[in-house]
Amino acid sequence: MPRSLLFRLIAVTAIIAVCAVAATAWLASRTTSSSIEREQGQVFADDGTVYQALLSYAATHPTWSGVEKTIDEYAEKTGRKIVLTTPQGELIASSEPHPGQSPHQPSAVIDPLAVDARLGVKSTPDRIDPDAVGPYRLPEAERSRLEQTAQKVLGCSQRLTGLGRIETSPSGHPRVIAPAGTAQCGTAVLERPTPTEQAALDKLSELIDACLGRNAKPAPVAKAALSWTFDGPVVQATGQTVTTCVTAARKEQLTPYVAPAAWLYITEKGTDQPPTGFTLSQENRTKLIAVTAAILLLTVIVMGLASIRLIRPLRALTGAAQRMKAGETGARVRVRGKDEIARLATAFNDMARAREELEGARRAMVSDVAHELRTPLASIRGWLEAAQDGVSQLDDELVASLLEEAVHLQHIVDDLQDLALADAGALRVHPEPIDANALLAQLASAHTPRAEAAGVRLSVPSMADPALTADPVRLRQILDNLVSNAVRHTPRGGRVTVASRREGADAVFEVADTGTGIPAEDLPHVFDRFWRADASRARASGGSGLGLAIVRKLAEAHGGEVAAVSAVGEGTTFTLRLPAQMS
Repeated sequence: MPRSLLFRLIAVTAIIAVCAVAATAWLASRTTSSSIEREQGQVFADDGTVYQALLSYAATHPTWSGVEKTIDEYAEKTGRKIVLTTPQGELIASSEPHPGQSPHQPSAVIDPLAVDARLGVKSTPDRIDPDAVGPYRLPEAERSRLEQTAQKVLGCSQRLTGLGRIETSPSGHPRVIAPAGTAQCGTAVLERPTPTEQAALDKLSELIDACLGRNAKPAPVAKAALSWTFDGPVVQATGQTVTTCVTAARKEQLTPYVAPAAWLYITEKGTDQPPTGFTLSQENRTKLIAVTAAILLLTVIVMGLASIRLIRPLRALTGAAQRMKAGETGARVRVRGKDEIARLATAFNDMARAREELEGARRAMVSDVAHELRTPLASIRGWLEAAQDGVSQLDDELVASLLEEAVHLQHIVDDLQDLALADAGALRVHPEPIDANALLAQLASAHTPRAEAAGVRLSVPSMADPALTADPVRLRQILDNLVSNAVRHTPRGGRVTVASRREGADAVFEVADTGTGIPAEDLPHVFDRFWRADASRARASGGSGLGLAIVRKLAEAHGGEVAAVSAVGEGTTFTLRLPAQMS
């Protein structure tokens, strides 16, 4: 391979490597951006988790006493520093012994009576934490009684509809969620306030009345999930005022039962900086550029070595091809590995082997043709020279002998011409509708005298469905060659049978003899040119070794095939399969 080609290959490889590294860098950048987004989302999720945990603690405890355990637990889970202070900045609890100075802005405000819905936690429409139930929390006795009632109502609902489930509010009040039509099961019983809830509702009504500044106002009805609704015209007329008063009354009622508002600070461990996740600093960018450059250099080196390794077997292939061009038919290359180059080398060796075999076959064919033509020509020349010298008389017997040799020469020439046309793809057939039985009758009439003279019984039964499309001349030539071959190699007293039938869309002809048979190792060569298995198929018996080769070519020209099976001492069967209807 020229040196310039090597340089071009290395240059192209380098360009490919640069493009690959650039694509890798772009992908790494995109991946880094995605990682940052995911990290920021994780930070937000961690903040929400901490906020939810402390909010739940505040909703169920009147003070912040004992919150240190919860703070330490979530600091360990999130890997953050968590600090809780009063709005005035007094420390309530911290996950670190020395929290240091807190940032100017808190991460969130923990107030169960004013929930920040932006952090993804649940709350009621008035922004009160549902866990803040205060005086509505049921004592054990009321809770146990309601749970028993709920089980009975659920059993009734499931017997009637097959559906139903129990929901329990944070206060411990159960409620059966069932389809319509189950009122007879007593679902309304569970909607009534218990004595504890009623006392709390009465107190709430007083607070609402004080807010509205008048009596005989509609009383709120507590549903199991503490979702508040109001009935009556007052709600419709002054709905916003009532809602405001209810919210204010609820907060006033729940204030003694929840922890006071506190400020939450979430920062990185050991620092006062808010968690930011992954940052691509100048140092990180420098490292990324250095790693990219190292990868680029390594890629160029590896691709250069790979190119040199690729060129070496290509040079060997080029040298072998040049030696083959110079006439060395045995040129081969060494095959190493199982990659594409190895497969190319294998294909080259196969091509060289096939070319060598083809050249050998060509030489053998030329030798066989010369031998086939030499014998009759030498005979004709010898007799003619003898007649010319007066040694022999040119009588009718000599003329007949010379004519027989000339006919034999003509047969060989015609067979070679057919094979040459077939090799060139110019062997044409002219299909037309024919009656196979008529052709079989002609076949029997032509070969019966010769078979009888050889002491062989020829049987040619008719075909049940004789209509087919084929070239009658070429089909007759095929069957003539097969029958002649069978009669020639069947001993006296033997039998040759020509059977024909239809198999689906094919017409099948079988020529079977009871001759000596062909050995298994010779059977694959029966359709080769000038092939003879043994002395029984010698040239003296009349065969040139071209008939079966022509049979195969004519069968292929019809779009069919021919095959042979044989058993030594039992005979041989040739099967011709042609499409019954040729396009």
